[in-house]
Amino acid sequence: MSSKLNELQNATVGMSVGVVEVACLQPFNYCKVMLQQGKPLSLDPAKLYRGVVPNMVNMGSCTMIQFAVGGSLKSAAMGAEKRALSAPQEMGCGLAAGVVSAAVGSPLELVMIQQQGQGGTLLQTLKNVAAPSIITRGFVGCAVREGLWTVGYLSVPPIVRRELLARFPDTFDTPTKARVPAALLGGLFACYLTQPFDTVKTCMQGDVARARFGTLRETAAVLWGESGVAGFYRGATFRYGRMVCAVFMMDVLQAAIGPMLYPKAFE
Repeated sequence: MSSKLNELQNATVGMSVGVVEVACLQPFNYCKVMLQQGKPLSLDPAKLYRGVVPNMVNMGSCTMIQFAVGGSLKSAAMGAEKRALSAPQEMGCGLAAGVVSAAVGSPLELVMIQQQGQGGTLLQTLKNVAAPSIITRGFVGCAVREGLWTVGYLSVPPIVRRELLARFPDTFDTPTKARVPAALLGGLFACYLTQPFDTVKTCMQGDVARARFGTLRETAAVLWGESGVAGFYRGATFRYGRMVCAVFMMDVLQAAIGPMLYPKAFE
């Protein structure tokens, strides 16, 4: 999200970044979702990319909203000044943008998870989850996760990159060199703080019949009873791998796509 772009421009950049990320990293997502629910993995490409369409719409839409809302909040925080935001301001903008995006992301993820677990066409899956009591399932977990995830990929990397360039100019003499550690730290923050909420949300959305997982609290109790703390971190390795790649990709892509689409805004 850039304070140099308006809401529509930030939204366009966000949509582009989100779609590219899912197209490249969908297999990581499939493995994470299956492990969280205790289901077997498959290397069949058709299964690895099952649910990729709703996930593309999900990530494209959510990233679009996060870039637009986050960019707008950053512009409001800066006012007429041309300055870098403080770390709390950066993180506050990211947190708010992520929570707002969950209103779109949670239903779309439910569709993806149902399609990954049950198979069938996208249209069949949409018919099966159309009831309000089903389509809203897992929203709270998704809102918490998206808020912290957005901080991890939109707020943490610029903060870390800026600090590395300022404190260690001999080692990190270009922004490109600082992007790798920034992505690693952003991915670590986004993954391990949000993983328990993501696991609870995934289990709830994978069991819309409530045969095993009920409310958010009941689902957390089942996971705790089965495996303790480890139960909340099922699939974390695949999720962290995806997040590090995603944070790096998004950091690079947003820096490249914005000036490419809207060069006058960066003059």
